Parts: sequence; C-alpha cells; structure tokens
Amino acid sequence: MDISNLINDFLEHLEIEGGRSKKTVDNYKLYLERFYGLAQEILNQDGLRPEEITKELLRKYRIRLNRYGSEIGGEDFKAITQAYHLIALRGFLKYLARREIKSLDPSLVDLPKIIRKQVTFLHYDEVEDMLEQIDTSTESGLRDRAIIELLYSGGLRVSELVGLNRDSINLERREFMVRGKGSKDRPIFISEACADRVSDYLDARTDSLPALFLNNSRNTQTVDTSGNYRRMTARSVERIVEKYARLAGITKHVSPHTLRHSFATDLLMNGADIRAVQSMLGHADISTTQIYTHVTDAHLREVHEKFHSETK
Repeated sequence: MDISNLINDFLEHLEIEGGRSKKTVDNYKLYLERFYGLAQEILNQDGLRPEEITKELLRKYRIRLNRYGSEIGGEDFKAITQAYHLIALRGFLKYLARREIKSLDPSLVDLPKIIRKQVTFLHYDEVEDMLEQIDTSTESGLRDRAIIELLYSGGLRVSELVGLNRDSINLERREFMVRGKGSKDRPIFISEACADRVSDYLDARTDSLPALFLNNSRNTQTVDTSGNYRRMTARSVERIVEKYARLAGITKHVSPHTLRHSFATDLLMNGADIRAVQSMLGHADISTTQIYTHVTDAHLREVHEKFHSETK
C-alpha cells in the first residue's frame, strides 16, 4: 500500500474528526508531500510503503530537510520549520498506528531543540503613553483607541480582533466569545474603560455595517451586506499600533501581538495562575504559555526580597 492514499486519508481525518482549520490541513499536506517526495529520492524509487519508513530513512530525511532550502536555491530551513515538518510526520505515523498499519514508531521522531525568541512586551505606563498620542476628536481616532484598548485588555490575536462584529461583543457584561486557532472558542473579558472606548467609537458611527472595526474608505460602491469590504485588515491594525508606539517614543518593535504579550505578562506579574492565563490566551499547550515566565523573573527577585527571611 503506497502512503500517498494514506496521507489523503489522514488529512481528511484532521479536517473532519480532528476539527483542524483549513490552513492547518494545508500546512500538513505541504509537509507530508515534501516528506513523500524526499523519501522517494532517498530510496531511489517510485512510491513509498508504510513499512519502508524506517529509522534510517528518518535519519536521511532529517539531513535532507536541514539542507533543503539551499538545495532549491534559498535559505536553509530554520529549526522551527523543520520541527513543523516532523510534527506532521509524527502525527501521520500516530494515525497509521491507530489503524494498525505497520510503520515506524511515532515516538522515534524526535523534534529539534527550539530556541525561542525573547518575548517583547510593554509595561502599563508604555501602553498609557501610546493611548495619550491618539486624537479622539475624530471617528478614526476613537476607533484606534478602541482597537489598542481591546488588544491590551482582552489579549486578542489580531485575526480575532478584525473578525469581530458589533453583535459579537457584549459591552454591558464586558465579556464575549471568540473562535481562535483550531476553531476553539474561548471567553474574552475586558475592562470597564475598554468597554467605554468601544462604545464611544460605535456611538460616533453613522453606518449600519456589522463589522466592529471599519477602515477609512468612504467608497459606498465597495460595501456589501456583510461589510467585508470595509472591515479592517490585520495589516491596517499593525500600522495603527506601530504608529502610536512610534509617536510615544517607544524604540522597540511593537505589534498587535506585543499587546497580547503585554496582557499575559501583566496578569502573571500581578499574581495570576499560569493555567488561568493559558485559558485566557487560548493556548492548547501549557508550554506555549510558559514562554512568559522568564519575563517575570525580575518580579521574582522583588518577591524574594520582600517575603524571604534573612538570617541574623
């Protein structure tokens, strides 16, 4: 049995039983098709059977994967990109094992060690400095203030923010649901000040379009009933955040995701449980949330000095 058909079965399994997003399924398809092609080259044959996936084939595949970028005239794959390929392969092998199809034991697929980039975040006073740069005498200014407040107060991903509609958010209860990565729903909670800023922006609007945040286009020919043509894009939000960080004199690179980092860091530094922060961020794995723990190390020194008894 050639694995090409089994790969298609696995991808369908991911989409239907696994509930994975189309983007995730497309990525897995790319990674597994690349494995299939390189494995045939390594073995110098057409096709590949499950039992032919061995430790030796895996070793040679990892070497080819490490050099793949330069082989096609580009840069070598970074460790994180190689890890994505191996995660897809390991998932496929687990699928074969569940179907009792003999192949390589998925536990033998080790992932490369990933050195994560240091997390960039803003302190509360830096966020305040950004907000003070916004001219709220205009509708666009009210919108920009509401966007930054919502990113920081709710810890939203920019994709989640631009997908919001007016009826998505309950300003009285100051909580609502978003659908994040992997089509998983999670609750978002916002401060009273944030709810007030969003309300100010909506009160200033004269349209009835459903999108919560609109771009500045006034060309009515581009408007459809869903409001998609006037909806803010992720790139537009990135430009807004970058603009006010620059005006506030903040020299580090600031993006919408920086505000999400700032949300998580602020919670942890004020004593929030890491499991609770994991839920609020929508992380499937606690290890993803743990990237924030090292940025609170300075805060741990303050705790040590305040609460630890000195010897006499």
